[in-house]
Amino acid sequence: MEGQQQQQQVLNPQRLKSLKEWVQKSSITLTQVNGQRKYGGPPPGWQGPAPGPGCEVFISQIPRDVYEDRLIPLFQSVGTLYEFRLMMNFSGQNRGFAYAKYGDPFTASTAVMTLHQYPLQEGACLTVRRSTEKRQLRLGDLPTNVNQAEMLMVLQMMSEGVEDVLLKLAGPKGREVVALVNYSSHYAASMAKKVLVEAFKKQCGISITVSWTSFSKSKRVKEMGQDDDFFTTPGLKPLTKPSLTPPRLYPQLSHNVPSHPTLQPFFRAVGGPTAPPRDEMMAQAPVNRDTVSQLQSMCEVNRLGAPQYEVRYHHTGPDGFLYFAFKVLIPGLPLPLFGAVQILPGTSAQAMKGEVCRAAAEQVIQTMCKVSNLRPF
Repeated sequence: MEGQQQQQQVLNPQRLKSLKEWVQKSSITLTQVNGQRKYGGPPPGWQGPAPGPGCEVFISQIPRDVYEDRLIPLFQSVGTLYEFRLMMNFSGQNRGFAYAKYGDPFTASTAVMTLHQYPLQEGACLTVRRSTEKRQLRLGDLPTNVNQAEMLMVLQMMSEGVEDVLLKLAGPKGREVVALVNYSSHYAASMAKKVLVEAFKKQCGISITVSWTSFSKSKRVKEMGQDDDFFTTPGLKPLTKPSLTPPRLYPQLSHNVPSHPTLQPFFRAVGGPTAPPRDEMMAQAPVNRDTVSQLQSMCEVNRLGAPQYEVRYHHTGPDGFLYFAFKVLIPGLPLPLFGAVQILPGTSAQAMKGEVCRAAAEQVIQTMCKVSNLRPF
């Protein structure tokens, strides 16, 4: 009885109800697997290979009673999600962290830039970082007579995603045999880590140890780079973090849906891709210099309110292009629209900001037309 009361205290019935209704309305599929709940990997309609390294972000500081109905739409607002994994407890609460994987590293960087310190609710700001995406396991206490080909075959039978195995000697006297096992993804390695100890005990009759391969902090920093930092370009200061207070994300996004029938598909698309792929997101030359006015007209006609732009300088590419992240807040929409653009240097900071806003407006128009049958004016 006491245990049931404690569970009721940690679970929010209204949040669980909202999650269930959102799953039904969006026709999204969530799969519970070994302590985590997963969307995608790949999602419906995905074309092409699975994303490579550098495409995943790590999300922490998630309130324990917040679920995918609020998190997935938020992270889809940056770009198309390949996969989203929310870590779960047996109690039904989330464990406070999740992983979001995009189609390319650039979109993942944009997610870090735009959603780090995002105020999800009062007193709760998300932490969003590039995921280390560990893919290598260290197997210890192996028999001294094991050979590499045999170990590879056994591991491929016990777990999925094994790419290669390297045997080496370790320990104080160099007598311990360990195996370094590389997996195709962090998810595959994580799943293997959960089952290998028991599998070796049952199938081979031996007790082994399984752990993540350790890397030095300096090496990890070098590999990850300085994606979270902002750099100063001549004549243009890095913009501060967005000062706009993002609109509250309701568990059921339809609460804020306007009555215009042409906009309904836009909000129903929350369960699917909400932004074009990277190739469509990048500014193409020449940029229509009236796109800001076009977006303004679209919003006025559909009574959505005036678009508000916020842009942040990110870095200068080796080709001389300047890269910016943007957020466009349209009051009548339940979520802000995020993206990234590239432009050539201009004559002044004001001119470049205008160019970024035009490119951002062009992307927003493309997204709205794609999912809601609206047409630019």
